[in-house]
Amino acid sequence: MIRKVLIANRGEIAIRVASTLREMGIHTVALFTEPDREALHARSMNEALEIGSYLDAKEIVRAAVQSGADAIHPGYGFLSENASFAEACERDGIVFIGPRADTVRVMGDKIESKRIMQKAGVPIVPAWTDGSLPPASEFPVLVKAAGGGGGKGMRLVTTPADLREAMA
Repeated sequence: MIRKVLIANRGEIAIRVASTLREMGIHTVALFTEPDREALHARSMNEALEIGSYLDAKEIVRAAVQSGADAIHPGYGFLSENASFAEACERDGIVFIGPRADTVRVMGDKIESKRIMQKAGVPIVPAWTDGSLPPASEFPVLVKAAGGGGGKGMRLVTTPADLREAMA
């Protein structure tokens, strides 16, 4: 049974996660960096630990172990999509509240995740991943990196003539 959760995020998402955990009777641990020492998320939890960086996965797992947390909730963003972070939690006996590391890895590969979803019968948006061009009737199209990237590099392409440049 989970009795204490370290929330590896800040701001509104951390406050929302903590609110739900409190309703469940679970002790909450906030993380903060020096500039956030007086931030609402740091002040509103059962306890708070200072760290050097919200992006240092090793430091966050160490903080969870130090606090006696049973689990880590990553919130959203960087750590929630980091398979190595999920594995680090598991190695140190901390429950990662989120998908398994292998699931995070597969879902980070847009082509492989589409294949898996299609095989499972989930409707998917058509994709041309074999280097072929979509029919002219399918434009506009959105070019997106197969390996993720947080929405960076997405390109709206309105004509077939512009597709190769957008893909480059």
